[in-house]
Amino acid sequence: MTTNEERVPVLIVGGGYAGLAASLFLAHHGVRSLLVDRHPGPPMQGRARGINVRTLEIYRALGLDGEVTRAGEPFEQDNGVAMCGTLADQDWQWLFDKEAPKSYPEHSAGQLVMADQNAVEPILASAAVAKGADQRFGTSLVSFEADSDGVSAVVEDHASGTRRSLRADYLIAADGNRSAIRERLGIARPGYRVTQPLLSILFEADLSAVVRQRALFWIIRNPEIGFGGFVSTAVPGRWCLALAHDPEAEPVDSVTVERCERAVRAAAGIPDLPVRIVDVGGWQEAVGVAETYRQGRVFLVGDAAHVWPPAGAMGANSAVQDAHNLAWKLAAVLRGQAGPALLDSYEAERRPVALALADLTLRRQEARFGGGRELADVDDEICILGQRYRSSAVLGAPHDTVFGETLDTAALPGMRAPHLWVERDGERLALHDLLDTSFVLLTGASGDAWHAAAAAGSVPMTAYRMGVELTDVDGKWPVRSGLPADGALLVRPDGYVAWRAEGVTADPQETLATALRGILGTA
Repeated sequence: MTTNEERVPVLIVGGGYAGLAASLFLAHHGVRSLLVDRHPGPPMQGRARGINVRTLEIYRALGLDGEVTRAGEPFEQDNGVAMCGTLADQDWQWLFDKEAPKSYPEHSAGQLVMADQNAVEPILASAAVAKGADQRFGTSLVSFEADSDGVSAVVEDHASGTRRSLRADYLIAADGNRSAIRERLGIARPGYRVTQPLLSILFEADLSAVVRQRALFWIIRNPEIGFGGFVSTAVPGRWCLALAHDPEAEPVDSVTVERCERAVRAAAGIPDLPVRIVDVGGWQEAVGVAETYRQGRVFLVGDAAHVWPPAGAMGANSAVQDAHNLAWKLAAVLRGQAGPALLDSYEAERRPVALALADLTLRRQEARFGGGRELADVDDEICILGQRYRSSAVLGAPHDTVFGETLDTAALPGMRAPHLWVERDGERLALHDLLDTSFVLLTGASGDAWHAAAAAGSVPMTAYRMGVELTDVDGKWPVRSGLPADGALLVRPDGYVAWRAEGVTADPQETLATALRGILGTA
């Protein structure tokens, strides 16, 4: 049975990190969306775990950093990557520092949190629903047709078998590496390849005798299992072993409990270890970036747009940051504040980042699993906080590459706004706590004319003067902004600098309005 057509501004297909983040960020911007996912809920196996400094910075602005951090408490002692023949070996080789930094306090209020995907996704889902998002799990996309005005789709509820017709202004494809939407649109991924099929074994066992130091994960190589990746989980006594696997020679549904138990004992180095197998699944490490992120009214986010190996934990974080970049732009267009051309800047900004990260993470993965040290040219701080944009939504970007040789903290167009500690009405905040909903105009104490221009403009905007509405706690605004007291910095709702003025102009209101027309595509 098919019901009457339902209308929604944005239809999201896929309820993993990318889809749930899109649902949350759209709701935060006041945009109604409907998310559908064929699964009944989060998977049993955790998969993506590392939440990097930039992503937590984004969650912090929405008040979710505390809950996400608590979800990572079981992994607080995990650090470094170890290589060994078995866990029982005495000579683990550490492939990077066991005390690697988990925060960059000079540059962000965020920190690295190790929290399983299946623990964080319900947090994002709940927060989105609380803001008005509609999420329907156990519901599949049956078909869709996009035209110049929107997308018509049919979805099916698994429990009732009811089919519902939908009409959306935009469709977000967050349906993963094997995205049926991307395939239906014929969007290629040049150079895509599977780097390693894996068999993932979730099990329970007492490994206290051999796990002397908690690691982020262990790389295990021995003749019995070949290659294996070993990680802890949030449940005490529960672990996961991933094995190199040929699904054509050994389909996942043919893998026996006995086979899994033997592999676990061989990886642990304890022949008589009591083991209980909890779950077995197959997945693929792969690398590839879609040749386009947009086709008309349809946008690809997360794994539907890009995949690469997990070294550096950049995949899930990029999915969240894709959604963060796209959501405010969709909101601005749907509210009539921006022209459709603004949406082209999503691909222009996020695809070059994906291409750069795909190359870096693939080389890092190959070095790591080949027994080498981390690559000298892969600087986590730059990869996480130094992603730079060039697009029509940035005016005057001075760079032409995604990453610089060092982390540039200058407040230049196309760069993430600098980190500052400020006080507002007696409350201590990170500057990025204020950069989550609207455009923000930042000036020095002599920015009265810019402040008035922001208030008089047609685009909703918040304006702050350092020394008036905000107190620069550590006195770093002049250096970080690089502006005189009468200069101005325009920051987008995703925390990126869109434009800057080196001083006051003859007509600040028109100057600001002209900049906004260029950024929003309404010129």
